[in-house]
Amino acid sequence: MILVAVAMIAIIAMAALSIDVVTLYLARMEAQRSADAGALAAARVIALSGITGDPNNVTGLWTTICGGAGSVATQAATAAASQNLIGAVAPLVVVNYHGGGTTSPDCSGLPAAFGVNPIVTVLVTRTTLPTFFSRIWSTAGNTVNAFADAEAFNSSNSGNVGNAPDGTIIPVQPRCVKPWLIPNLDPLNPNPNGDGTYCGQQDPQNGRTTPCNSLVSLGNGAIVNPGISLNGLNANGVIGETLWLSPDCHHDDPTCMLRQNPPEPNYYPKNGNGIYYELPPSLQYLPGQAPSSVVAVPFCSSGGSLYEQAIAGCDQQTVYQCGVQNTNYVDLSENPGVFTGDTMNGVECLINQADTNPNNQPSGQDTLSPYAAPSSYPFQILAGSVNPLAAGIGAGTQITSSNSIVSLPIYDSANNQIANNGTSQVTIVGFLQVFINAADASGNVSVTVLNVTGCGNGSGQPVGTAVTGSSPVPIRLITPP
Repeated sequence: MILVAVAMIAIIAMAALSIDVVTLYLARMEAQRSADAGALAAARVIALSGITGDPNNVTGLWTTICGGAGSVATQAATAAASQNLIGAVAPLVVVNYHGGGTTSPDCSGLPAAFGVNPIVTVLVTRTTLPTFFSRIWSTAGNTVNAFADAEAFNSSNSGNVGNAPDGTIIPVQPRCVKPWLIPNLDPLNPNPNGDGTYCGQQDPQNGRTTPCNSLVSLGNGAIVNPGISLNGLNANGVIGETLWLSPDCHHDDPTCMLRQNPPEPNYYPKNGNGIYYELPPSLQYLPGQAPSSVVAVPFCSSGGSLYEQAIAGCDQQTVYQCGVQNTNYVDLSENPGVFTGDTMNGVECLINQADTNPNNQPSGQDTLSPYAAPSSYPFQILAGSVNPLAAGIGAGTQITSSNSIVSLPIYDSANNQIANNGTSQVTIVGFLQVFINAADASGNVSVTVLNVTGCGNGSGQPVGTAVTGSSPVPIRLITPP
């Protein structure tokens, strides 16, 4: 009985200790969950803001996104982390940004390496965490903390900013990419000429045509015209440009009969009377080969062609990835430009657009503020009246995610030859992330550029394992184990 009594003291002590240890372990898990959520929230804000398209901070707009405690990314990290309570109490949150070996709570002074692959660190701390039995030694409580690193990864020229010291370029592989293959041309770079013509158009005074610059470099994947512009123009860079995506197909054919080969930027379409429509700045796209099945297709496109379903839903089978050969094809059996065709139907279904008359927009879909060509930064997305979220938050309320944000593959238009019919293989050299403003009955789609990423695998550089995500600038946790 004496031995049992002595043993009971030890057993009870160990049980008490185990309860307190388990409490601390649970608090540590809650702290890690809080830090992960905060870091991912900040990285997503940075990815959608276009900062990776302005790696040298030429526009000076980094400070709005991640310039200290009042910035959008820091506020998003703090809000997300604080929603994950630790021991029923919101933690203390500290946010820092990393780039080029420098760490700061204000990203605006960081080197260009931050703008290519921004890294966010969130540290959460919970003090005075109560315990049950260990109070006999101290009533001060315990402190639990955790940190998380999240990265917004843009492969554009990443091999030249210290992220790939061995020379291996890590490409990206976004999911649910829309089947609009666009040429590697920037229709607003250079800026419109003094006579009002854009690059790719013939100058009526001297008959010369100003060539358009590329979106991404074939040599190293760098963005050719980095920077953030307002009002839909190209004052400071490609991010923020507003343009029309126009199908490189005649409207009156059941299959796509090419207008130009190679496609032209800033093409003026004509009606039956030979009168030009006012469309440029524009960029011609080609229909991509749709997979045999598409997932998450809304009911409004469930009976459409596979191409239409890939626009309205999610194509997870087609591997759009830099450095992967023999997987991506133009398919001219589809005609996205035919009147009341698949592009219009798919876009209407995807973004909840009700009216295809471009003069009557918007008509239910989410919008940028101001509409189509935002004049302020960061770009703001407003919920449309047909958006299911509008029933709870109200139309016109600012939101952070939208079906109108889509990713498009950029193909090597300088070296890929497109056949006049059937399928043609193309090489992906980058991706364009855009916000769809509207579509019309002829398959023309108005978009605003949110992000550009280049493959970065030119000149024979080796290719590493691709980073997969829902965006061409995917976010990921990179916290060391």
